[in-house]
Amino acid sequence: MTLSNWPKTTGDVSFWYRDIGGFPPARPALDGDTTADVCIIGAGYTGLWTAYYLKKAAPELSIVILEAEFAGFGASGRNGGWLTGGFAWDHERYLSSGNEQSVRAMVDAMGNTVDEILAVASAEGIDADIHRTSELLIATNPAQQQRMKAEINHRRHWGEADRIRSLTADELAARLSIPGAMGAMEIGNVARIQPAKLVQGLARAVEQLGVRIAEQTRVHALLPGTAKTDKGTVTAPIILRATEGFTATLPGSKRDWLPLNSAQIVTEPLPSEIWEQIGWNGREIVGDFANAYCYCQRTREGRIAVGGRGLPYRLGNRIDHRGTPDADTIRHLIRILNKHFPVARNARIDHAWCGVLAVPRDWCATVGLDPKTGIGWAGGYVGVGVSTSNLAGRTLCDLTLGRDTALTQLPWVGRRVRRWEPEPLRWLGVRGMYSLFNAADRREARGGAAPSRLARLGHWLTGH
Repeated sequence: MTLSNWPKTTGDVSFWYRDIGGFPPARPALDGDTTADVCIIGAGYTGLWTAYYLKKAAPELSIVILEAEFAGFGASGRNGGWLTGGFAWDHERYLSSGNEQSVRAMVDAMGNTVDEILAVASAEGIDADIHRTSELLIATNPAQQQRMKAEINHRRHWGEADRIRSLTADELAARLSIPGAMGAMEIGNVARIQPAKLVQGLARAVEQLGVRIAEQTRVHALLPGTAKTDKGTVTAPIILRATEGFTATLPGSKRDWLPLNSAQIVTEPLPSEIWEQIGWNGREIVGDFANAYCYCQRTREGRIAVGGRGLPYRLGNRIDHRGTPDADTIRHLIRILNKHFPVARNARIDHAWCGVLAVPRDWCATVGLDPKTGIGWAGGYVGVGVSTSNLAGRTLCDLTLGRDTALTQLPWVGRRVRRWEPEPLRWLGVRGMYSLFNAADRREARGGAAPSRLARLGHWLTGH
């Protein structure tokens, strides 16, 4: 690793905004006290999807969205562009609020989000570099291969048999060259997207439906029927919190959901001779079965984007400054790039950035609306928010309108879990967990067929 391939740009929210020519024109802030039928806090995917479906179902509703920065400032404009419809949580934990049939219904509902999002993008004319493809999760050592086989069996049990299959090393090599790859799990019916294009297109569609998005308006108090901001107060019978990784910055919510860091780098566009060696002509979204896993995509213009956790958590819920990652995380991501795509090791790194995602104490997403207070919520997506936010938006729409539907009966609806421990315990726990994951990956890379027990200890440490 040399200074010559250190990122040209770090932070500045994300590369995805540079890719579309910069940030969107600023929308007006709230200009004093106002009233609405529904007030939504947060103009990311969750808030925008909720407003979209509410306006489609009940055009007469007055809806205002309060956003501290600009629409798509958070994870919605910084993520890895994986639209998967994947169920990334512990299925068994949802049995406490449902049964096997309802959990399978939730798995199915999640899988349907891909087609739903693409249908809306088409109907609303949103060009988000959408490419239907599959997801490839690579195993590069015997321990990862064993973990892959267990994951395939697990997903098949919970209703994903029709979209999951195992690839041999030769089958994988015909599509993508990853040194040392022993096979992969392929997941069908996913898509690669450009996340900032999707969130900006969705924001425009929502505005055209008559929703007011008040930017540069920070909420400092959330009470039943009232959202107080630095620019005025919104009075509404329904207030929906859609702040995901920024939830911990709200008063009284510091221990509700932990803001977990994730970061990415992106190369310069690679020449055709490099792509001839890598393959990847199907533009699959690509990850691996490492305990501290990565996520990658081949972009519209032939770049490689690589993401991973890096520095997982900052003491006291501290949030990055406009997406600026730390140097150790950048070095970590460059090592992943060099390991999986060594023919691109001399490529210039054009941008590095980071963001936060929300993690509940049981690592399982939740959505709900308290009928007594009129306050609703959705989030805790733990890294699969591109698709999950759509299901959350449709569910919040039904809950807001008082509908009893198949979505409102899913087992994630109304789930509440205990809060995170106070500092420094949660910092020690999360940092310890990822230290154990990294140690387990180093041990597994040295050989041996069994997954390292260090990873199991890491999962236990924080209830992952």
